Formats: sequence, structure tokens, C-alpha cells
Amino acid sequence: MAIGISLPRIDARPKVTGEALYPGDINLPGQAYAKVLWSKRPHARVRAIDTRAAQAMPGVLAIFTGDDVPVNEYGLITFDAPVLIRPDVTYQTRDGEQHRSASVPNPKSQNAKSFDGVVRHVGEKVALVVAETEQIAAHARELIRVEYEDLPAITSMHEAIQPGALQVHPHYPGNVIKHYRVRKGDVQAGFAQADVVVEDTYFTGAQEHAYLQPEAGLGYLDEQGRVTVIVAGQWTHEDQQQIAHALDLPLDQVRVIYPAIGGAFGGREDMSVQIILALAAWKLRRPVKIIWSREESIIGHHKRHPMWFHARLGAKRDGTLVAAQVRLMSDAGPYAYTSAKVLGNATVMAVGPYDIPNVAIDSQTVVTNNLPTGAFRGFGAPQSLFVAETQMNKLAAALKMDPVELRLKNALRDGSLTVNNTPIPPGCTIAEVIQQCAARIQSNPASNPKSKIQNPKSRVGRGFACGHKNVGFSFGAPESCEATVELHGHTEIERAVVYHAGADCGQGAHTVFVQVAAQALRLPVEKIELVASDTASSGNSGSASASRMTFMASHAIFGAAHAALEKWQDEERPARAHYIYRPPPTSAMHPDTGAADPNITYGYVAQSAEVEVDTETGQVRVLRLVCADDVGKAINPQQVVGQIEGGVVMGLGWTALENFVQRDGHVLTEHLSTYLIPSVMDIPDVVESVVVENPDPHGAMGIRGMAEMPLLVVAPAVVAAIHDATGVWVNQLPVTPERLLDALERVNTTQ
Repeated sequence: MAIGISLPRIDARPKVTGEALYPGDINLPGQAYAKVLWSKRPHARVRAIDTRAAQAMPGVLAIFTGDDVPVNEYGLITFDAPVLIRPDVTYQTRDGEQHRSASVPNPKSQNAKSFDGVVRHVGEKVALVVAETEQIAAHARELIRVEYEDLPAITSMHEAIQPGALQVHPHYPGNVIKHYRVRKGDVQAGFAQADVVVEDTYFTGAQEHAYLQPEAGLGYLDEQGRVTVIVAGQWTHEDQQQIAHALDLPLDQVRVIYPAIGGAFGGREDMSVQIILALAAWKLRRPVKIIWSREESIIGHHKRHPMWFHARLGAKRDGTLVAAQVRLMSDAGPYAYTSAKVLGNATVMAVGPYDIPNVAIDSQTVVTNNLPTGAFRGFGAPQSLFVAETQMNKLAAALKMDPVELRLKNALRDGSLTVNNTPIPPGCTIAEVIQQCAARIQSNPASNPKSKIQNPKSRVGRGFACGHKNVGFSFGAPESCEATVELHGHTEIERAVVYHAGADCGQGAHTVFVQVAAQALRLPVEKIELVASDTASSGNSGSASASRMTFMASHAIFGAAHAALEKWQDEERPARAHYIYRPPPTSAMHPDTGAADPNITYGYVAQSAEVEVDTETGQVRVLRLVCADDVGKAINPQQVVGQIEGGVVMGLGWTALENFVQRDGHVLTEHLSTYLIPSVMDIPDVVESVVVENPDPHGAMGIRGMAEMPLLVVAPAVVAAIHDATGVWVNQLPVTPERLLDALERVNTTQ
């Protein structure tokens, strides 16, 4: 038996001893070094880039701008962003002569001609300097002169959608990338039936991924002449496709390899250094290395979407929900990235995991000159569930009803219709998850001893929240996962090699792959060899995102293992089999009603938070947090607990600590000294993990994804606990001490 046991992670010893190599650790003979010249302006037209002084500096090998990118565009879903800025005029020194060239976009770059030459956020890449040393590259970068024509910056979502507002991006008229409209039942008639209605406005802020290793990598030509990039990412084959597109190369001439990855959380889904490293290595025919500083990382990759909500929720006096209405808006920054998909998830989760007969949801994602936003653990669900669950807690208070009882009365169950007016996928266990979380609270009702405080200004409270989120890609996005298994030996299988491209971003996916293969092949794990995360050896795995990798990879590895065993039994030596798993299809939301089968399946979570609030300083300390997750089947229980603990801490950071500040398009929290993430002093005193195992009908061995679930409802649970302690509701995240003190003062003033 290889699953259901907490085997040590296969990468634990190399990482602890320092043997594991991350992208920034890898070097090749004769490598050069690259530095990015950042725009540092939120909105401007680049009239000219003068590289002559920098190019003349000894040791400088090349300076690249958008003129040098064959198809100067990228984007995970839409090609709407420039790789490097293509100015109106570029001054360079070539062969000792001054050169002046007007920018003429490559005809293959059909989109680029409409957005080149303009920087739309402070993290645009204006130029790439490559030199013999990192120091020379950094010095030369400072010698580049850029002529800007500053343009007005739009940094407010509400201003961006006003009639006559300046258009941020030519692709998005009215500054709206995507709009969803959901209509289920008759929401006006529903509210007419309501005895109690709660209504409020909410705002959630941006969040920085703050993974351990900033963006870094190495580009070179491999032994077959392929443009190869060693980098940290979340989807090798997507990186490969975007590099090939930008360089106008055949796909088989590009290779992407992931070594050890220092965290991701969605922040490595979009392009950072991949294309520029490939460009430099391809042009110079030698290895090129880059490592971003933390400050560069903070402005150079996307953030969690800030979102604004206005929500109404109506119920009968006995707690039966009858109507919900939500308007929500997300800040996409200037480019699409994954904003439309994040908005879709936020829309589907906007009223929580409840059976509500009458629902109206209107959502839109808006372009601004703030930093781009995109995937972040939870992918739109944390923002919506903060609102949905806070609304439920306010409703419980208005009804004088137990919050757990209210949730159980209205929870989705198998056969329930979702907001998309289609049945929830089989295996809906939100009610059981709520019950198990509540049972754990009751089985150990005493507060942590640290709550027995002496400070008379402190108050203790408890809050509850629950939620759900998709497992796998949504809304009709193509979904599959490939694996190859190779069996070696004579009369018995002596070793098995598993080829899989799935990224291990620190979540332990590669250990899971080995355990699943061992289970499928009935071999000890010591006989399993994993070759992972290299486009040259593995088929497309899809992204390490959407809580999908374990779910999808298990199907693919099982399929390949069984096919290889059949060949082995037919005396094929070695036996090699390739398998592609394709899950049930999903569908996009109808533009008028939102009707759809948007997701394969869901994960479910419930949490209770106990907090101590210092009413004099506004500090919030989480004393105890109980988190119940239905994981279907825990392949490696210890890793599941690790995901719960990590997700809880990350969710707590977003809830109460991480205040990402942008003003007029400029980032004011560009250091980890000003953008505070949780330290060991900020984490909950006690995190109790309740691992629920109800087999998912769609999962191999009943597995369902769970990596994002523990983060989803930390915020509403903590905010409800703050209310229980102080009587104050906080509608804006993060709940900084200043915001909480302001709320307390307003309540005290009105009393």
C-alpha cells in the first residue's frame, strides 16, 4: 500500500542539505548576465530609447528592446501585452556606427501594433541588457536614456468605467475585459418573500505572492540546438508555447525545464523571465542568466485581484435563504492575464455554497494602470467567499440564529442547483464538512490558555465560515493531463520510470506522483524513478493550479501504469505506455443567464477561528483555528496537513497583515520591510487540521484537489470572530490595526 501513508517527501533531503538546485543556483560555462530596465511609470508613451552610452560600455554584449522580439506579445489567455517595449525610435550602436530605426511591428504580431510603444504599469520591461558580468549589466542599464511622454493614469476601477474615461488598452473598449451575468429564478420576487435582508459593500485588497525565490533562470541552446530555458514556473508546456510564439519558432525548437521551485501560489503562471531569457540566448548563442531582486519581483509579476462588492441577502424568519444579489468588480491592471477566468470563479462562488432559489450576479473585470493581476491561491474564490460568508454571519446575527445551523439548513447537497442553474457535481459534501468542523469545536471547546489574558482592553471571540471551490479548469477550457510509464527488468519489474511534466512548487506533487505510481504498479516506492518537468521528455500535464495537479496526474499515471503493465504481461521489455486523461467537459456561462456546467468537481472547507483583539492597539491574534477539508482520499496525510497549515497562514496574512499599497499607479510597498507577511510570531497559536475523506466520484481512488481550500474562508471566519469579540463588522481587507481602531471608534461614537 503506497497511498494513505505519510512517506517522506522525495525532495526533502536535497532541499534541507542544499543539494537541490533552484534556477538561481544553476550556472553554465561562458554564461552572460542580464538586467531589465523597468519603466517605473504607470502610463507613458515611449518616444525614444537611447542605448548608445550603455552599448559602448566594455563588457556589454547586447541591449534588446521590442524591436528585437519577432512577435512582441504574450499572454496566458490573450496576447495583449508586449514582451519588451517597442519605442517610436531606437538608437543603438551596431558595428561602431550610430543606428536609428523606426519601429515597424512584425506582421505576425497582429495585436502588437495596437499596443506597442506604451507602458501601462510601473513593471513594464523597457529594455534587456546582457553583459559579461551582472555588475556590468546593472551599470549599463543606468546609462540607457528613455524619452517618455507621460499619459494620465487611471488607477480606480470605478473611474475606469465612467463614460468618457481614458481608454487604458485599445483591445478593451470601456476599459472592461469581461462581464458575467447570472440569473436564477426571480430575484425581485425572492426579496419580496424575505423577512430579513442584509445589505453591504465590501472591498478586498491586492496580495503579493512573496515566494521564497524571486524570479530567476538560465537560457541556453541545448545539445540539439533547442532554445532552452531553466526557470521556475507552473506549466512547462504553456511556457514553451508562449516562448515559441514570441520568438516565432517551431514548438519543437523550444525546451523548458523546471528544477526546484521556490514557491508559486499562482504567481508563476504568467510570464516573467521566460521569454526574455530565451530571446537573449537565441540571439547571442550563449547561456544567459538573470536573477531578479525582491523589489524587481514585487513589481515584475502579477498580484491577487483587488475586488469591490455590493451584496444583498434575504431569508425567511426560519433561516431559509430566498434571494441573493451581488455586484462585483475586479481590478485587472492593464492586461488580461487570467482576469476573466478569475472573475468567472468569483462569480460562481459569489453567494457561497448554498441552495438559493433566486440569484442575480453581475460582475466585470476592469483595466487600470495598476500592476497586472492574475492567479493567486484561491483564484477569485477567497474574495467572493469573504463577502458571501460575512453576509451569512450578519444574517445569522440578524436572525439570532446559530451560524452553523443557518449554514446546514441551506447548504448545497447532491442534486441541488447551483447559481448556474445546473446540479452541483456528485460528491457534494459541504454539509458534512461543516458538521465535522463544528464537532471538533465542541469536542474541545476550551480556548487556548493564552486567551486567559490580563489586559482588560482585550476581548476574545469566535467565528465560523465555510466554502467551496472548483477542482480543475473551468468554463470549457481544454483540460487534460499526460503521463508516460516505462517498466524495466527481466522476469520481474526491477524499476519503473514515470515521465510527468507536472510542477512541484513546494506542495509535494512529485512525492504524490511516486506514491500513485507505486500503488498502480504494486511496487515499493523505492523502485519508482520520476523524470519530471521537462518538455523534452514529458507530455503536457497542464498547470499546477486550480487544485488540479494531484487530481489530474493520478488519473494520468494510473492510466499509463495499467497500459504499461498490459504490455509487460505481453512480454514487452522494456514496456512503455503513454496515457492522456481527459475529464468530463465543462461549459462556458451563457451570456444572459449564466447557465453552465462550469466545473468538473469541487473541494469543500469549513473553519472556525478564535481570536483575541486588543481594543487599545487594534492588534488581532488568532488563538485557535480549526480547518476541516474534504480531500476525497489523502495520498500523503502529512502533506495534506502541511497544505492546511500553509494555506491558513497565507489566508491570515491576506486577512489581517498584508497591505499592498499602490498610489497613482506606483507601488509604495515594494520591499518586504514595508509589505509585511506573516512571521512565526503572527501565525495562529493552534491550527487543528480535520482531514475529511469522502471519495470524489470523479477522482482516481476518490481523490479530490484541496491545495487552495484552506485559504478560502480564513478571512470571513476571522472577521466574524472579531465581531463576536468587539461587536464591530469590518468590510475591508486587510483588517489592519488602523482600520479596526477606526471601526471601533465609529461604533463607540454612535453608541
